[in-house]
Parts: sequence; structure tokens; C-alpha cells
Amino acid sequence: MITPRRGRRRLPPVQTGLSGRCPECGEGRLFKALLSFQDSCAACSADFRDEDAGDGPAIFVIFIVGIFIVPMALAFHMLLDPPMVVTMLLWGTIIILASLWLLRLMRGVMFNIAWQRKAREVRLEDFKQ
Repeated sequence: MITPRRGRRRLPPVQTGLSGRCPECGEGRLFKALLSFQDSCAACSADFRDEDAGDGPAIFVIFIVGIFIVPMALAFHMLLDPPMVVTMLLWGTIIILASLWLLRLMRGVMFNIAWQRKAREVRLEDFKQ
């Protein structure tokens, strides 16, 4: 089986990442479940097993949720003055669902940017001679 050359084409990593598509061909699916990557692309056989999006997506999600959604929850509680349990259940659910959705999008984007730039995790074997 021939593995495609990485970075052969310049597909837009944000577009392919947001749509959850393969960074190599733009056609195959990137995710097999909510947040886990496929082992390889069904369309072009690009191997995703060695790739890792790292912690960057989670940090972006924390910033986005913290800047936009948490203030909305606070304003909701201050303006309407519902019981605290209503605020916690409603906005807790919204924050969890928004975080999972954003985490999937950001993992796709960060993975596709790393793929295009041929970035990978540094290992101890890389320094052995």
C-alpha cells in the first residue's frame, strides 16, 4: 500500500478541518466518532494513526466559551433572576454541548494545519543517532 505524500496539494486547512474532511484529499472523513480520528482516509489512504492535534484545541475552546457563553449565562441569571438550579441546568447543558461541538471543530482545524505543515510530535528516537 502506498502512502500519499503529505502536503502534495494545498487544500485550505480551516475549510477541510471545519468540515471534518481529510487534509490530503479533502474527501474522506476525518472523524470516526465524536472526537476520535479515523485510522486512515477511506478515499486516499492517508495514515492518521501517528497524528495528534495536541492540547491546542481545548485551549481555544476554553477561551471561546469563557469569552462568549459564560457572560451570557451570567447576564441571563442577573436579568431574569431565575432559581439557581434553573440557571445551572440550562447553561451547564449549553456549555457542555457547545464545548463538545467546538472541540470537534477545533481538533479538525488544528489537525489539518499540522498535517499541511508536516508537524508531528517530537520523540526521543528523533535524537538518537
